[in-house]
Amino acid sequence: MSKDRLLEKLVQGVLGFLTLLTLAILVVILGAVFLKGAPAIDWEFLTEASSNFGTSGGILYQTAGTLILMIGAVTVSLPVAFGTALFQTEYIKSDGLKKFFKYLFYSLNGMPTILFGLVGYMVFGVYLEAGVSWLSGTLILAVMILPTLQVSFQQAVESLPEKYRDQGLALGLNPMAMVCSVIIPQSLFGIITGVLLGLARAAGETAAIMFTATTFSGILLPETWTDPVPTLQTHILVLAQEALNPEAVAHAWGAGLVLMSLAFILIAGAFFCRSKMRMESER
Repeated sequence: MSKDRLLEKLVQGVLGFLTLLTLAILVVILGAVFLKGAPAIDWEFLTEASSNFGTSGGILYQTAGTLILMIGAVTVSLPVAFGTALFQTEYIKSDGLKKFFKYLFYSLNGMPTILFGLVGYMVFGVYLEAGVSWLSGTLILAVMILPTLQVSFQQAVESLPEKYRDQGLALGLNPMAMVCSVIIPQSLFGIITGVLLGLARAAGETAAIMFTATTFSGILLPETWTDPVPTLQTHILVLAQEALNPEAVAHAWGAGLVLMSLAFILIAGAFFCRSKMRMESER
């Protein structure tokens, strides 16, 4: 066997080992959450309010609060993300300006979430006087998931075959008609992929909403714009600190399984939509 062939085999073996190691870590984490959390899951756990500071009862309001923040954040962020994606792909001709926006969104995506929470509390909570509320949490989560949505939308629009644009131009469509009649319908699966990934990203954030949106106990569902909400993330955080209380730990694992399942469903849906988008583009 030649030296180059031996080196190639060695590299393949190392990469294969690292891939298996990554999968093993993922399986261990998912398996641990499932095995620890499954005993706590029943109908009452999913549909009842928590009591005794979360050590008994269910997670109904925590789940509802998480969904409120997720859906609110995507609703606010979606038009901004799609607008910037269209602006970059359809209207900006300068490569330098495109790179600037690319680095801007990647930098925003890489910022520590604790900084988002701190800045969000100062801007929305203090200066705009929204306080610790679901509105503040929604707005800061919208900023946090903006890069995820924008990059997904941009990739969907850029991957659109040129034949669709050529057909639109042949029909005499103006830029706005091109967007509404060609780009959006043909990029629909990519848009849905971005939305699902944005929802999954919002579901996994904890640090930011601790500052801006939630309190640890004593709240149900918001009645006004400035009311806080309970969330699964902070519920798990509080219960996990009660390591000597087996009921608290069991409820924390159960809430963790629900949150993991929610994120898994969203990510699986995103992968399905992305595969559909690729199939459509190859036709």
